[in-house]
Parts: sequence; C-alpha cells; structure tokens
Amino acid sequence: MDKKKQSSLNKWLKQQSKLAKRWLMVAIGLGVLSSVFLLAQAALLASILHQLIIEHADKNDLVWHFVGLGVTVIGRAACTWGREIAGYRCGEQIRVYIRQMILDKVHQLGPAYIKGKPAGSWATLILEQVEDMQDFFSRYLPQMSLSVLVPFIILVVVFPINWAAGLIFLITAPLVPMFMALVGMKAADANRKNFKALQRLSGHFYDRLQAMTTIRLFDRTQSETETLKGASEVFRTRTMDVLKIAFLSSAVLEFFTSISIAITAVYFGFSYIGELNFGYYGTGVTLFAGLFILILAPEFYQPLRDLGTFYHAKQQAVGAAESIVEFLELDVDQVKNGNKAIEPNSAIHIEATDLIIFSPEGKQLAGPLSFTLDSNQSTALVGPSGAGKTSLVNTILGFMPYKGSLKINGDEFSELDLSTWRKAISWIGQNPMLLHGSIRDNVTLGKQNIQDQQVHSVLHDSHASEFVEMHGLDYQVSDRSGGLSVGQAQRLALARAMLQNGRFWLLDEPTASLDARSEKLVMEGIGKYTASTTNLMITHQLAPLQNVSQILVMQQGQIIQRGDYTTLASQDGLFKEMLAANLAQRESDKGNLDA
Repeated sequence: MDKKKQSSLNKWLKQQSKLAKRWLMVAIGLGVLSSVFLLAQAALLASILHQLIIEHADKNDLVWHFVGLGVTVIGRAACTWGREIAGYRCGEQIRVYIRQMILDKVHQLGPAYIKGKPAGSWATLILEQVEDMQDFFSRYLPQMSLSVLVPFIILVVVFPINWAAGLIFLITAPLVPMFMALVGMKAADANRKNFKALQRLSGHFYDRLQAMTTIRLFDRTQSETETLKGASEVFRTRTMDVLKIAFLSSAVLEFFTSISIAITAVYFGFSYIGELNFGYYGTGVTLFAGLFILILAPEFYQPLRDLGTFYHAKQQAVGAAESIVEFLELDVDQVKNGNKAIEPNSAIHIEATDLIIFSPEGKQLAGPLSFTLDSNQSTALVGPSGAGKTSLVNTILGFMPYKGSLKINGDEFSELDLSTWRKAISWIGQNPMLLHGSIRDNVTLGKQNIQDQQVHSVLHDSHASEFVEMHGLDYQVSDRSGGLSVGQAQRLALARAMLQNGRFWLLDEPTASLDARSEKLVMEGIGKYTASTTNLMITHQLAPLQNVSQILVMQQGQIIQRGDYTTLASQDGLFKEMLAANLAQRESDKGNLDA
C-alpha cells in the first residue's frame, strides 16, 4: 500500500473518532490521572525504603505511608478499569456508526448490485472488518495521547531531581517509536492481504455451503474440497505473515526498552560508588532519588511500549478500512428518489418510452424498450434466459438506473418517492425468502397491527391453511425456509403478498420448482387477488398464458414481439418456438410420470 493511500486511510479513521470524542477524552483523562497515582506510588515507595534503610525509621511511624501506598494502588486499578470501559464505549459507538454507513450504502445500491458478490464477502465486510477496528479506537488512539502526556509528566518530575536521568529518558525515548514505525511499515499491507484472503475464503465457504446438495448431486465434493483447501492455505499464510510482524514488533520494543532502563540503572549504580559525579543538584545522589527514578523508569517507557503493542491494531484497522472506504466511496449510477407519492387507491398504469436500462456500473443491459401496462390488466413477460427480463423487473422496482422515460400513472419514475411506490407492490419471486421466525412473523413481516383473523384469511386464500393448521401460527421456520417444502414456502409467500394487497402485482416465476398440485393452488390464489389489479408475470411456462391480456416477448434486451396468446401462437417467431418446446417438454414429463 502506498504512503499516500495509507495516509488518507489514517485520516479517515481519525475523522470517525470525532463521533465518540467524549469517551476518548474520558479514556485519556483517566490515563493521565493514573500517571499521577503512579508518581505518588513511586514517591511513597521510595520514601518508605529510604527512611527504613538510611534513616532507620520505626515502621510504626510509616503507617500513613503504607495507607497512602494502598490508596494509590487502588486508584491506579480504578483508573485502568475506567480506561477500559471508556475505550470500549468509544470503539463501540464508532463501530455502530461505521456499520450503519455500510448498511445504508448497501440499501442505496440495492439487490441488483449486492447479488454481484458472494454473501460471505459481505459478511466479512460488515462483521469482521468493522470489528477489527475496535482496538484502534479503544486502545491505539487514547494511547497515542498518553504516550506523549505520561512521559512528559514524568520528565517534569524527574528533571528537578536528577537532570542526567531526565536526559537519558529524553534521548532514549524516541528510539522506541522510531523502531516501532520501521518494523510496522509492512503491517498494514500484510493485514490488507489477510482481509482479502478472508473475504475470498468466506465467499467460497458460504456459497458452497448453500449449494451442498447440488455439489453432492454432481459429484463435485472432491473438487470443491480442494478449492476450499487452497483458499484456506492462502489465508493461513497471510495470517502467519501478520503474526510474524506482530511478534517482531514486540521483540524490538522490549529490546530497546530494556537497554534504556539498563542505562539508567548503570548510571545510578556508578553514581553510588562515586564513579560518576554529575546529574544532581548540590548534594549527591540520594537513595530516595535513585529508587524514585528507577521505579519510574519502566513506567516512563510503558506508554511507548503499549503504543507499540497497539500499533499492530492501527495497521489492522488501516487494512480493514481500505475495503470499507472503497465500498463507501463507490461511485455508481443510482436511481433518483423523488418526493412524489402515488395517489392512494388509484389503479396503476405504467408506460415506458425508449427505456434503456443500465447496471449500477454503467453497462447497458437492455433497451430501448417501449411498452404499456394498462390499468387492471395482466401482462406476461417471456423470453430465454439472459433476455433482460430480470433487469426490467429491477428497474420497475427502482433498483436499476435508466435513461429514457418510465412513467407510473403519468409521473416520471425518477420523480416518485420509491418507498411509497414499493408499498403499492405485491411481489412473489421464484425463490421465496422466509426468515428465521414463526409463520405469523413471516406472513406479517413483524407488523404488530395485523390481527390473527387477517392472517388466517390470507392463509386460507393462498391454500396454506391446510398445513398451517397442523403446526399453528407459532411454528418456527428456520433460515431459508427450513422445515417447509418448496410448495408450502411459496404459498406462505403468496399469503404475505395478499396481506400486502398491492395495486401492482409483480410475479417472477411464481410456480417454478412446484409440483402440479402446488402450481394449481398457487395460481388459483394469485388469480383471485390479481383479477382487478395491474400485474406483470415473468414466466417460462407459456401454456397457462391464454387468459393474459398482453404478452411481451424479449430477446437480447429488446421486445421483439407483443400481443395476446392467440395472436403470438399463430405467427412465426420466438414465442411460437418457445411454446412448441414448452408443450413438448410437458408431454415428455407426463410420459415419464405415466411410465
């Protein structure tokens, strides 16, 4: 990572710290207070030993010294505890904010962009990488201030007692951060590579976990095992690189700190035997002065050593911040969100003129398209895979940027309030997404103002009541519709759409992967609720489209045919070819069942 980029990431991280400035100042303040207790503790300990050894004082005369020593120990412990709490709160507040920024950006980009990356990489970005910033905000940032303030306070106290010892501290102190920086130069790069490897491993593992049944079906277990093993090995190597840098950094810090303390000890040792006669003011070096400064010597370097220890946290945070900042600064074409609301209770009319659809990255996916979805009429959208049907659906939902004109009830789509528009839509997809929770929660989506009577009504209309009555509304559905068949999950999704009772129904392969009975039940439920609404169905099943008002046939991003079922079935073209293949497949499936 080049210095300019690393500097910009450091600046970004410090900007985020302003959000928890209060907790940061509390942590620093308690650290400074702890250093005051430290000075008192060292002075009391040195005074006790000086009076006992040099002045031969009675121990009973030093009771208050011992009491004061105990108070300083308790005070330092309380400050340390308070620093940990304040540091954690500081990191927690900033992590919540950064994670919310990522989620807001994800929401802004929409599902069309999200599907382009494995779920595991999103989990790593939102969870692990944000968590790895905790020590930077809770430990490293407070320690940066303390590594200056605490040694300065000690120097202010030490110089009036012995200028030679103060000079030793002053000269040797910069060695610790200097060598710390030299050792840590590659730490950020190592952490960045480690996070990249973790994202790839998470993506590989999560995607393979989801496709476990398919992998076994096609006997690809061994191949996918080798792929995961390779990704794991890369992650192991990168992790060991990070650990090597961390251990090397600690070793260097301990080495130079030990040398600095040793120099101070040697100076006082030679002073006591009369070999060195400088550094003190007037009288010679007293036992109190020597003990006091030697007790403070390790503590003088301790903030710098702690900073070196937490320097690894800084490099870890910089490595984590790279992907986060790149994502937050991602410049993609987005759908404009206006402030016009759809008129309540009005029928939906959609008109597109020379509509060109783009991906978030700016690549043209389909168009120009011109069509009309009349109020209270049904339209089917058909075509081979890759024809642009999903792109058109995502555009109508407000997830894809476009050029040209797309009007809803006469208002340009870019001027509409997307949240109110989506509330007018009932959507059923080919892979219904049921969440971990009860059947009631999945149908109501957690809305508290819906009565059980309404829930039972839509369950009955969607033909889902036959199995819901067996389990009850409180039956727990696990992630990804676990515990239910595909047909049962689809009927619950239908009940959810019925409860939404939108004025525009969008049906994306609602009967895909269903058996004949489930397909019949789902279509009956859909027909009951969509009879007096504007609806658009995307499907590969062409035979059931005889009662649809309009059929749009797409190929390579263009609408190449339009009309009703009878017209399209009788004229040469893609629809007739697809219909013939569709009917042939049905006959084949029927023959296989009869056999």
